[in-house]
Amino acid sequence: MKVHEYQGKEVLERYGVRTQRGILATTPEEAQAAFEQLVAEGQQAAVIKAQIHAGGRGKGGGVKFATSAAQAKEIAENMLGMMLKTHQTAPEGQLVRKITVCEALDLARELYVGIALDRQLGLPVLMACAEGGVEIETIAEERPEALLRLPIQLADGLTIKQAGEAADFLGLDGDIKSQAIEFLQALATAYLELDCEIAEINPLVITEDNQVVALDAKINFDSNALYRHPDIAEMQDIHEEDAREVEAATFGLNYITLDGSIGCMVNGAGLAMATMDTIQLHGGSPANFLDVGGSASEEAITEAFRIILSDDNVKGILVNIFGGIMQCDVIARGVIAAAKNVDLTIPLVVRLEGTNVEQGRELLKGSGLDLISADSLDHGAKLICESVKNR
Repeated sequence: MKVHEYQGKEVLERYGVRTQRGILATTPEEAQAAFEQLVAEGQQAAVIKAQIHAGGRGKGGGVKFATSAAQAKEIAENMLGMMLKTHQTAPEGQLVRKITVCEALDLARELYVGIALDRQLGLPVLMACAEGGVEIETIAEERPEALLRLPIQLADGLTIKQAGEAADFLGLDGDIKSQAIEFLQALATAYLELDCEIAEINPLVITEDNQVVALDAKINFDSNALYRHPDIAEMQDIHEEDAREVEAATFGLNYITLDGSIGCMVNGAGLAMATMDTIQLHGGSPANFLDVGGSASEEAITEAFRIILSDDNVKGILVNIFGGIMQCDVIARGVIAAAKNVDLTIPLVVRLEGTNVEQGRELLKGSGLDLISADSLDHGAKLICESVKNR
């Protein structure tokens, strides 16, 4: 689960991480009042930042500098409600509903630090680079020597020795090095205790008055661990999520929108991946990942079918069920119920195997639906790809 920059900073501040102060605003009047509050605290200028779940906001016009309350209000009027386009948004951009009015800091240096899971090592890894505000993926690919990577042992966390090594790599010394060590250890503690997937500070800045400050904060959390962190779960902004994915989650369905034309309904993540691969093998492209799980109800199956059909890019559907815990007759009833509630005008291929498979096949056969039965995954994928291609 992703959160906004201002929420990521709030989380880090709980662990003693120094972040750029910002005041949330959802109207131009609130932005004006926020600027005036910062002035009362000694600030002479502010940075207005759009809050969306995407990087590259500055290049898209989502970060502006204001030197007066009137200017802050004017910037907010233009920024709130805009469709902000960055390299990480959809082509149409993302609607800006919130902004933060942040303190303006005098910067001496910009650095990069981040923690992410290294799936090959099976451990989180601290990454540090002396060049902040850049695409770290580009640095890692083109100049890997400019990026320090330190594995973090779960039992030990980020040690003082490792944090010191990272500070040395960044060229820090004296009091700034001491601050950086505390900063990095606090960041690592937050990452581990809150079940984060990514904790990225880009840039981490050294101010002119020698303070180590997180100017930005990108924090992603493991959705499967949110039950342990209800306060974090409450930070979810459904406006920033795909509407179909949010709706699917309410029915216990694992759904991810893709950009293909063949809708997939499968039980089990591994089988869903294999189904998508087989569709690709036969020249098609999957429109979604959808794992209905092992205990989905007829209602959930009906909802899954409806969600797939709500995607205008879907030109055909492949249902691929291997019934272990999930029973094929339940899937069949769900498909029948959903198909009868919508105007199904696209090809539907169904492959059932496993528990209660004969009952499921009989239900489908007697449903009166215009569907194609398949006797294997390969056969089903080939049939749906041919059907979509011939339309």
